[in-house]
Amino acid sequence: MGTGVPDGWDSGRGTLTPPRTPGWLIGELLLKTVATFKIEYQQILAPDGKPRGELPGFAKDAAELVRMYRTMVLVRTFDTKAINLQRTGKLGTYASCLGHEAAHVGIGAAMRPEDVFAPMYREYGAQLWRGVRMSEILLYWGGDERGNNFSGPAHDFPWCVPIATQCLHAAGSALAMSIRGERRCAVTVVGDGGTSEGAFYEAINFAGVARLPLVTVVVNNGWAISVPLALQTAAETLAQKGIAAGMASLQVDGNDVIAVRQAVATALERGREGGGPTLIEALTYRLSDHTTADDARRYRPKEEVEQAWTVEPLARLRTYLLSVGAWSDEQEQALLAECQQQVDSEVQRYTDTPPPPPESMFDYMYATLPETLVEQREICIAFSGSGGHGHG
Repeated sequence: MGTGVPDGWDSGRGTLTPPRTPGWLIGELLLKTVATFKIEYQQILAPDGKPRGELPGFAKDAAELVRMYRTMVLVRTFDTKAINLQRTGKLGTYASCLGHEAAHVGIGAAMRPEDVFAPMYREYGAQLWRGVRMSEILLYWGGDERGNNFSGPAHDFPWCVPIATQCLHAAGSALAMSIRGERRCAVTVVGDGGTSEGAFYEAINFAGVARLPLVTVVVNNGWAISVPLALQTAAETLAQKGIAAGMASLQVDGNDVIAVRQAVATALERGREGGGPTLIEALTYRLSDHTTADDARRYRPKEEVEQAWTVEPLARLRTYLLSVGAWSDEQEQALLAECQQQVDSEVQRYTDTPPPPPESMFDYMYATLPETLVEQREICIAFSGSGGHGHG
């Protein structure tokens, strides 16, 4: 029978001496590697427009690459016009997507219509690819909530300005798909600054635990408004944040639309097959101000911006298309004119849209309007007049 006295007990001194452990065992415990990770970087089209190795299947179809290029040019044309509209008082604050065209179009082109897109507030390339009209984007930035009732898949989420909260929306949508056993995926986009938000971590952590069909694209343009990446995080990459959540994680050249589309398509297929979520860090650069309320000249070195223009996405794809005879200078000029015409037509559609009736501000908050608000609604109607002056 035992004495009830633990090994190492010194009754005279009243102390407990731990059992001696061989030094080699201590060393093994301290130095044992329990896991290793790596982040791969993918680039298919180099900045000079030359492919690095074999192109993926979709990129061997010149017509598909031209379609992607045309969308990128349309987005840039629209973006320029939208900024001009804001400067002349015909839009509220507007978030430019200049320099992000490859990242956004690559995302949209990789998705299927049945997938769900939960955007931030500048992913116009992905949304135009999925059927959203430019006039609807203008309505939203013009302060008209009807812009959020946009064309395209009705299950896509509206624009989301609160930083990183769209990640939670996408994770919730992916959970519903998983519960229903659907072969669909949710896709969301977040900026480099957004990866410091709790909502981002909560979304990817839950997605990893539940192995949700979620693809999170971190568009890393180096600046969270005026905060540079070095002051945003000490992590060597943003992709590695997905490692902690237990999901597949990689970096991709965000100025290479072919690489972005291939990476997102691979992640989507993994999600549909039950392989769980993916985090993709797309390295790009914001060539514009953060929004029209910002002046990036106050914090970004001029030389940095000039260098970024040398690797911008449109020139890269155009150079490749010219090199393989799938594009010409004549087609380029015709495309620019066509895009300008399309944009002007959508701007006219926006300015011709009558403003919503003032009483609509009461109509979508409650199932049954409280009596106090019923009275206010009636007063609003009585004093509002006929309206109908449009957004111009």
